[in-house]
Amino acid sequence: MARDRGRFTDEFRDSVAREVVEKSHTIVDVAKKNGVSENSVSRWVKAYRRRYPEITGEPVEISERQRLRELEKEVRELREENEILGKATAFFAKKHR
Repeated sequence: MARDRGRFTDEFRDSVAREVVEKSHTIVDVAKKNGVSENSVSRWVKAYRRRYPEITGEPVEISERQRLRELEKEVRELREENEILGKATAFFAKKHR
């Protein structure tokens, strides 16, 4: 186990997290193999996924949801603008008849 003054090093934590994320090993198995608690491995995996979204794909889903909300908002705004422009066009068309 790689420890640094009583704490695990970042390299060790990432190595353990990679076993779960990239090699699809269970948290229980990885914890036993490395002599650490399941809770620690679980926290390290979550942190790893936040730091490396391109590898894990998890935060990408969140980003896609956020992007979808942005696009829905943009569609609403464009529809409102289109409605206003349509009314303005009708108003000016009546005025020039």
